[in-house]
Amino acid sequence: MQSLTALAFDGRHHVLQNGLTDAELVEYVFGGGNTLLALSFVVNIVLAGLTILGIVYLGRSLTDPRSKAIATALMLISVVSISSYTGLTSGLTLGIIEMPANHPAAGSTTAGEDGVLVMWGRYLTWTFSTPFILIALGMIAGSNWTKILTTCAFTIAMCVTGLAAALTTSSLALRWWWFVLSSTFFLVIVYVILVDWTREAERTGTADLFTTLKILTVVGWFGYPILWALGVEGFAILDVAITSWGYSILDIITKYIVTFVAMFYVANEPASITGGADYGSTLSGSSPADD
Repeated sequence: MQSLTALAFDGRHHVLQNGLTDAELVEYVFGGGNTLLALSFVVNIVLAGLTILGIVYLGRSLTDPRSKAIATALMLISVVSISSYTGLTSGLTLGIIEMPANHPAAGSTTAGEDGVLVMWGRYLTWTFSTPFILIALGMIAGSNWTKILTTCAFTIAMCVTGLAAALTTSSLALRWWWFVLSSTFFLVIVYVILVDWTREAERTGTADLFTTLKILTVVGWFGYPILWALGVEGFAILDVAITSWGYSILDIITKYIVTFVAMFYVANEPASITGGADYGSTLSGSSPADD
């Protein structure tokens, strides 16, 4: 019987419909005159690494458990990003798929193979990093965990259906249907951020910080579906390299810049952020061990 790992890689091969090895994909990106595309990956690895180091430095004196929890969520955003962009750089999470009939990029070839380059590893980045963005935002706003985890569930659904939109080859209509579903889940998250969490941040006393964070996050996040529609996965108005850089710039804004804006505030441990020594304890009246 095949192992789950073997089945997963076999499924990856069939879905992405190409016979190129990871090494051949890396050669195409880094050795095929695609410097702009390659840099869109490498720059994010460097920035994610610097962001992790920055959080370690800014959080070195944190003592409050709730402040530490927010800082940890912020760090995990970049931990996911550096891992995912390494996957893209190595060719592991790149592939080539043939677009369905009537798609603007139908009939295209990439590196001698029929189809277009798809950076499906980006969807892994978003699936695993956006929940940590929402955890940090929700905690800063002073929201409850039910609402925070609900937004996390919707953002995972948004990213998975976005991946389905990118990988569907059977029908152009189905690609756009997945896109509509993903966008609907996205609007639910936007509503929570702009309405519920904005109101809660005013009560918590973090309204000024949260306003900055929500503008950076929401405006940046609206850029992703727009890029998807304009890029090779949608109307194919933008080429792969420009689309990739667009996504990378949005990641820089909504991940690393948002992280530092929040971290500079959290590092001072204001009363609006702290939760007290017993925050997060699983036993009433006891304090978590100091890490």
